[in-house]
Amino acid sequence: MFSFPELSAEHIAAILPFIGVGFFAQLIDGALGMAFGVLTNTLLVSVMGLAPARASASVHMVETFTTAASGISHIVHRNVDWRLFSRLAIPGVIGGVTGAYILSNIDGNVAKPFVMAYLTAIGFYLLWRAWRMDHGHEHKAPRVVEPLGLIGGFLDAVGGGGWGPVVTSNLLVQGTEPRTTIGTVNASEFVLTATVSITFILTLGFKAFTVATIGLIIGGLLAAPLGAVIAKRIPAKRLMAMVGVLLTATSIFSLYKALA
Repeated sequence: MFSFPELSAEHIAAILPFIGVGFFAQLIDGALGMAFGVLTNTLLVSVMGLAPARASASVHMVETFTTAASGISHIVHRNVDWRLFSRLAIPGVIGGVTGAYILSNIDGNVAKPFVMAYLTAIGFYLLWRAWRMDHGHEHKAPRVVEPLGLIGGFLDAVGGGGWGPVVTSNLLVQGTEPRTTIGTVNASEFVLTATVSITFILTLGFKAFTVATIGLIIGGLLAAPLGAVIAKRIPAKRLMAMVGVLLTATSIFSLYKALA
């Protein structure tokens, strides 16, 4: 029979930093619709030295829990556009499964500098949009959704993160309302991460589950309900500016590391 090992002081000391990282990353992700996968995957690969496939599998296992909690919170606060949800989730799953399946045969680091450069440009554009936005700004329905979901799901699985930065930023560029965009992207991410996690489990097994994974799950679950509240209360202009700042900063850092 399976049983959990007894927690010692060493175990607790080892897991606490990851609880903190999971809490911080999910608080940002729930409020801005991005960053959990980017932040945690960078930690697992750069600091802990995990292989990209194991890191991506671990992050998606964590996100299965955190996106479920975050998605429920956004639904409760009526931040979800269900038509947009379905248009994102289905192609996102197709792209995610494809990316997870072929990750071992394709080096995601080859395309990463190009993706990061693109996201940096999007971040600056969102900052410009936020600066020019007034309270009478009219939001528009997005025209490009399904291809965006397909590409976002694929990049998310290959890179261990990217659904939020790619999908949220592009939808905002198309003129969507920030609050419902963030809520819908967060909710649809649960379907993506659950499917990608199953794919990784079938190919890698459960060996991606580590102390880090458990800590990230605990921290993420604690923060998940708070993100939806923040997204609902922050004005659209400020929310878009925050997305732009975060996207620009993380993309420039990731671009620097990819080229270094």
